[in-house]
Amino acid sequence: MKRSEINAHMAAAEALLATHHIALPPWAHWAPEQWDEVGPEAAEIAWHGLGWDLTDFGSGDYDRIGLLLFTLRNGRLDRPVSNKAYAEKILISAPGQVLPTHYHWAKTEDIIVRAGGRMVIRLWNATDDDLLADTPVVVSLDGLQSELPAGVTLTLEPGQSVTLTPRLYHSFWGHPDDGPCVMGEVSAVNDDHTDNKFLDGAGRFPQIEEDEAPRRLLCTEYPRHLLGGLAD
Repeated sequence: MKRSEINAHMAAAEALLATHHIALPPWAHWAPEQWDEVGPEAAEIAWHGLGWDLTDFGSGDYDRIGLLLFTLRNGRLDRPVSNKAYAEKILISAPGQVLPTHYHWAKTEDIIVRAGGRMVIRLWNATDDDLLADTPVVVSLDGLQSELPAGVTLTLEPGQSVTLTPRLYHSFWGHPDDGPCVMGEVSAVNDDHTDNKFLDGAGRFPQIEEDEAPRRLLCTEYPRHLLGGLAD
């Protein structure tokens, strides 16, 4: 992705969240040079991967296959700065913008439609060899458990949620007839480096072409000094 694309999408996300009265922590709005001025007090942000996260999953076509995220809080299973056993994110999916089919080895998560358009989601169990099973899926929707056919497509309105358990393949997108879908994610500790199994081998983080200066830093771009001895 071009940095100019990332900058534009992040600016639009800030405006969208403000429209829905969803406030971010103050450091979400820091310019890149402000991160050079902070020290160990910001180690949790850097080491636990908090903040902006935008990816095209290696597709080269963010508008069609992509997702914008902001991680508000997270734990870490190895060498943690904090002892948090949970994570929380904001997710923004444009109309028809698809999150590639994947599951998590360990993480259980709730995806909650918070504002804006509807979310569409498809679900499958994983086979032993990590393909799509043709067996019924058992899923919790706002605490109500249902058994549904493999590959079922569900449309969730703002306020509704779905619980995604380990090895439950899922793909979701903003409803094509609506505006951007703003979702929340509440989960166990999130590790995007080791806990994602993509059906088609999609990449998790983007390759960036630096055609202009960054407007905000992504969660993978914090200065190394914020990690202190943890990175050694």
